[in-house]
Amino acid sequence: MLSTTARPLIEATVPVLLANGEAITRHFYGRMFGAHPELKNLFNLGNQATGDQAQALAGAVYAFAAHMDKPAVIGPVLDRIAHKHVSLGITPAQYTIVGRHLLSAIGEVLGDAVTADIADAWDEVYWLMATELVAREARLYQERDWQAGQDWPQLEVVAREATSADTLTITLKPADGIPLPAFVPGQYLSVAIPVPAAGLTQVRQYSFSDAPGDDAWRITVKRVAAGEAAPAGVVSNRLHDAIQIGDTLRVGPPAGDFQLGEGDHPVILISAGVGITPMVSMLRHLARTRPERPVVFAYATQDGSRYPHQHDVEASLAALDDGRYHLWLEAPTADDAPAFPGRMDLGQLETLPADGDFYLCGPLPFMQTQRRWLLGAGIPRERIHYEVFGPDLFGDLQ
Repeated sequence: MLSTTARPLIEATVPVLLANGEAITRHFYGRMFGAHPELKNLFNLGNQATGDQAQALAGAVYAFAAHMDKPAVIGPVLDRIAHKHVSLGITPAQYTIVGRHLLSAIGEVLGDAVTADIADAWDEVYWLMATELVAREARLYQERDWQAGQDWPQLEVVAREATSADTLTITLKPADGIPLPAFVPGQYLSVAIPVPAAGLTQVRQYSFSDAPGDDAWRITVKRVAAGEAAPAGVVSNRLHDAIQIGDTLRVGPPAGDFQLGEGDHPVILISAGVGITPMVSMLRHLARTRPERPVVFAYATQDGSRYPHQHDVEASLAALDDGRYHLWLEAPTADDAPAFPGRMDLGQLETLPADGDFYLCGPLPFMQTQRRWLLGAGIPRERIHYEVFGPDLFGDLQ
C-alpha cells in the first residue's frame, strides 16, 4: 500500500513522467547497459532500436502508479510481465539494478523538478511493483520446478519444415531423454541464440504451435524482414538460415498468461498472420481432448502461400463435433481455398456465441479492430483474451 505522504506526490507527477516517459527510459537503458553490459543479453535489440522497449517499460511503471489500487486493472498487466520475466529467467537481484538506474534516470532527465520527496515517492512505487512481481514470479518458477537464473537446457532440433512462404516450424526434443515440462496451449517458449557479430546472446519468445502432451516441443518462427523503422530480425533470420536438424537450441521454461481456459464454453479463435501459431496449439489440443466443445476458427492472411499450418487447422476442425471455419484472404489466387476477400470483418459472420471465450492474436491494429467489434457486439470484456507478440504497450487494447 502506498504511503499517505507519497500518494499525492505520485498523483501530481504521473502526467509529467508519462509525458517524458520515453526520454527517461531511453536514458535509463543507456545508463544501465553502460554499467551492466551483460544485461544486453536479456533485452531485444530490435525493440531497443525502435523505442518499443522503452515505451513498454514506461507504460508498465506509470500504469502501476496510476492503477495500483485497482487489482482488476493492474493484475492482468502484472501477470503478463511476470510470465515474460520468468521466460527470461529474471532474478530478484536484477530488480535492484533496474530500480537504481531507473530512479536515477528520472532525476537526471527531469533535473531540479524531481525533489527529494518526489524521488522517495517514486522509489516507493517502484519497490511496491517490484515486490509484487517477484512474488508472482516465485510462484511461476515453483510451478515449473525452475530456479530463477538457472542454466537453460539444450534441446535438439529433430525436424524443421517451411510451413508457409515466411514461416519455419522447428521441432525440439531433449537430447538426454529427460521429460519436458508441461505447457498450456497458447503459451510460448524462450529460445536463446548467440549473435557473434554483436558479441551477445539474444532471447526471443515463440508460441508453441502444437498440442501439449508429446515428447517434443514445436514452435513456428516468422522471418522478420527489415522495415522502414525496424531492422531485420536477428534471431528469426538465424533460425531460418543457419539452424539445421541435429543442432541444439538453449531454451527457457514455458510461460505466458495467454492460455486456453477450461470449461464447456464455446471457444472462438481469431487470428491473423503469424498470430495463428498459439491458435493452432489450442485447436489441436481441443481436437485431441475435447472434440465436443464448440469451436469457431477465424483467420486472416494475405494469400494461401502465407497460411501456416493450414493442413493442421483443417484436419483439427474436421475432428471436432462442432467446428466452424472462416477464412479471409487479402489477395486470393485461383489455387487458394474459398474465402472472404479482403481483411477480416466479423460482421460477415452469423452471430457469435456471447457466452464463448474469445482469443485474439495478430498484429496490434488487427486486434484493436476485432476487439472493438466484439465489444460493440455485446461480448463481455472479461471474455476477450489476447496475446501481443513483442513489447506489450499498456493501454493499446484496454
